[in-house]
Amino acid sequence: MPPIILPIAVFVTVALVVFSLGAAVVTPSSLLGQRLRELGGRQQPVENKPAFKERLEQALEPISKALPLSPADVSRTRGWLIQAGFRDARHVNYYFGLRLVMAVVGFAGVALFTGFDNVPLLAGVTGLGFLLPRFFLKRMIRDRQQRIRLALPDALDLTVICVEAGLALDQALMRVGQDLHHAHPDLSDEFHLVNLEMRAGKPRAEALRNLVDRTGVDDIRSLVGTLIQTDRFGTSVAQALRVHSDSLRTERRQRAEEQAAKTTIKMVPPLVVFVLPSIIFVTIGPAVIELIRQLGPGH
Repeated sequence: MPPIILPIAVFVTVALVVFSLGAAVVTPSSLLGQRLRELGGRQQPVENKPAFKERLEQALEPISKALPLSPADVSRTRGWLIQAGFRDARHVNYYFGLRLVMAVVGFAGVALFTGFDNVPLLAGVTGLGFLLPRFFLKRMIRDRQQRIRLALPDALDLTVICVEAGLALDQALMRVGQDLHHAHPDLSDEFHLVNLEMRAGKPRAEALRNLVDRTGVDDIRSLVGTLIQTDRFGTSVAQALRVHSDSLRTERRQRAEEQAAKTTIKMVPPLVVFVLPSIIFVTIGPAVIELIRQLGPGH
């Protein structure tokens, strides 16, 4: 056993014990924290035992405060989390806490198995653990934006039908959100939030701009621009939505044609790396072997 294993094991054990005691004291529902508060004269009401998710959130929140964060970083991360569907303000603390935990776990794992001799591997795994939650967050944002982008044509068609039937734009958005709740829950939730903001007293233009900020989808941005201009100049909402729906379908067709045209270029590297060497070996290989036999020194 390498001599570095014992100090690392002792360090990890002491750190876990200190963290467990601190979490037991800070957690309101823990028995140890309740006994200590009773001894200190601060009797707390008995609460139900929290679930595992709540315990994890309570553990990540104080860890996230160890990172020095600027207001710009918090605001940018909050925007990313909202675009991924996490609208609660405490999710920012959980996100940074998870990044710190992943970095510490990567550092401890590499130090436990390889020691401190391989500094590049230690720094690389630690940085990877710190950046891995951000990678998954970006992936979740792209997936959610793709789902919203695919749901938008159906929402536009239903909105045109509702507006032509005599409903106002606010009522049409509310009805479309209700109808799309099971088929497209992401866009339905966004329409529901838009209606809640307008009911709370926000102007329609501001509520629609907030929809763009929450989603980050270009098609939503163009739709919101069309609705704001229609509301400002007093033109027909149904006609504007119909024209925008036609243009959106044209853009989707052009986007699909663009992706289809890119497939030829994307197929070149796999063909060159995997298929072409096999073809060369199969076609030229026997001739090369025969030449070696005929022209070799043993012939």
